Amino acid sequence: MDLEDGENMSKTSARHVVPSAGLLGSSTDVKENCGLDGAPPADGSAPGPGEGAPLSNGGGGGGGGGGRKRPLEEGSNGHAKFRLKKRRRAPGPALPKNALMQLNEIKPGLQYTLLSQTGPVHAPLFVMSVEVNGQVFEGSGPTKKKAKLHAAEKALRSFVQFPNASEAHLAMGRTLSANTDFTSDQADFPDALFNGFETPDRSDAPFYLGSNGDDSFSSSGDLSLSASPVPAGLAQPLLPIPPPFPPPSGKNPVMILNELRPGLKYDFLSESGESHAKNFVMSVVVDGQFFEGSGRNKKLAKARAAQSALATVFNLHLDQTPSRQPIPSEGLQLHLPQVLADAVARLVLDKFGDLTDNFSSPHARRKVLAGIVMTTGTDVKDAKVISVSTGTKCVNGEYMSDRGLALNDCHAEIISRRALLRFLYTQLELYLNNKDDQKRSIFQRSERGGFRLKDSVQFHLYISTSPCGDARIFSPHEPLLEEPADRHPNRKARGQLRTKIESGEGTIPVRSNAGIQTWDGVLQGERLLTMSCSDKMARWNVVGVQGSLLSVFVEPIYLSSIILGSLYHGDHLSRAMYQRISNIEDLPPLYTLNKPLLSGISNAEARQPGKAPNFSVNWTVGDAAIEVINATTGKDELGRASRLCTPQPTARQGH
Repeated sequence: MDLEDGENMSKTSARHVVPSAGLLGSSTDVKENCGLDGAPPADGSAPGPGEGAPLSNGGGGGGGGGGRKRPLEEGSNGHAKFRLKKRRRAPGPALPKNALMQLNEIKPGLQYTLLSQTGPVHAPLFVMSVEVNGQVFEGSGPTKKKAKLHAAEKALRSFVQFPNASEAHLAMGRTLSANTDFTSDQADFPDALFNGFETPDRSDAPFYLGSNGDDSFSSSGDLSLSASPVPAGLAQPLLPIPPPFPPPSGKNPVMILNELRPGLKYDFLSESGESHAKNFVMSVVVDGQFFEGSGRNKKLAKARAAQSALATVFNLHLDQTPSRQPIPSEGLQLHLPQVLADAVARLVLDKFGDLTDNFSSPHARRKVLAGIVMTTGTDVKDAKVISVSTGTKCVNGEYMSDRGLALNDCHAEIISRRALLRFLYTQLELYLNNKDDQKRSIFQRSERGGFRLKDSVQFHLYISTSPCGDARIFSPHEPLLEEPADRHPNRKARGQLRTKIESGEGTIPVRSNAGIQTWDGVLQGERLLTMSCSDKMARWNVVGVQGSLLSVFVEPIYLSSIILGSLYHGDHLSRAMYQRISNIEDLPPLYTLNKPLLSGISNAEARQPGKAPNFSVNWTVGDAAIEVINATTGKDELGRASRLCTPQPTARQGH
């Protein structure tokens, strides 16, 4: 092989080698100089010196998908056809509009006037004003821009539904659409911030009594309303429930409140409970209003306080699970549901802590806690705890008393209702014994004869968990966010009557073919059957809580609300309390099917692990201390009859 043939072979082999960065430049440079389709340059020029034509797949010259490199051209960035690419704008939500922009959309052409400038040069204070609908609004700030913004916010607040709606929207990342038509007649537009010009229909939603002359609620202290009593004519204005904002995702209550009101300070108020079941109370002041929150740790208590402030001041309700929502009672409402529920629960827990030496007493052990709270107006701060009780057991069959000297059912809610009867007898006696004390009594003369409760008096039952029976058996856990209300509402097991089990816990269905239980049968060993708490409470919603003896003297007394500290499921509880008997008819005069407010609390009680104690505790307003009852015998520790037994009210009537 001669020298010329060797040189040709070397050139051919070199075309199969990838050029290195140090020899022919980087591979990127080579790619940039290659045609997209491997075609030769448009001008048909030959490759420059040092450039070889690419090889075809067949190894021949220039066929197939091969092509020539394009020559570099001046000003083309190395490409024959060079085009500048336009940067695409990343899609995203529109920036939120501040109060100044929103006001300008509604009232274009407003003139802002500088009223004054005070303060030193390095820290001036400007005051701007704007006139809207004949009313002047002023705003101040370190710059004219901020002063104008504050003036616009005040102007918006004059006709915004909720005082801080624009700020709430901003913190939640929600903005008003640029195409929103505020002149539309649609009254329930979901994103509208402003009131319509027409009064809403009063038959569309439950109503609450306002406390101020300007049709606004004023909350203070423990989230309560005004302390003014409700007159017989109900002259105070009625307000519809404001629609709640949807919950913001990914933010806890403390974060949301901090965005709306930066720099808030949370104060630690108290710590109570045993070491394994601590309860902390935190507070925060927002816009001059005081809010409390409690929880098993300070972080949770802080979040509950922030949640209360958001619900009251900004109308932000973070828990939108359908089964957790309160079910309002029919007719007039004197209190906001969640505010009332949290306040009643706190009152009962605080009273139980006072009675048990801050939960340190041996008798503070309990599975279920119940209590009844009385309100006499729209202010929850004036509420009064009437009774407190604990217990989960029933009497043993061999200890039953034919003279009523033993408590057959020592479940907490049943004991609380017995304690309420003592209070009712005391109030009726107060009215009858002294004319000067009649105003202090909760009773008044009825035009139909006898007595009845005063219009503003209401009773609220609190139970730390759902009552046994139909209300609890289908809701053993707290509802989840994505959980449906009731997957099988039409099953035959729903709404059945159930009985408690002697010497045990839980309930069993009542059989239609079961025989009648007899006294001697129980004494001979037949298991004693006691009506479940769900069934008893459903009965109270028809015949009242006053009992057969008091029914002779007073009109029926019904509970205004039933509040659960845990395991609250609106569908199951409403079915157990009144829906399963909704077709009841032909009731005697003054009797009706009562449908009380049903609600859980913001801070659900923690589960009480361990074995249930064999005792029950009861207290009624006016008692010096609690009474401890052996749930197995139905009597106190010394074998004496309880102060809640049937003969006690009867003896009072004899006097």
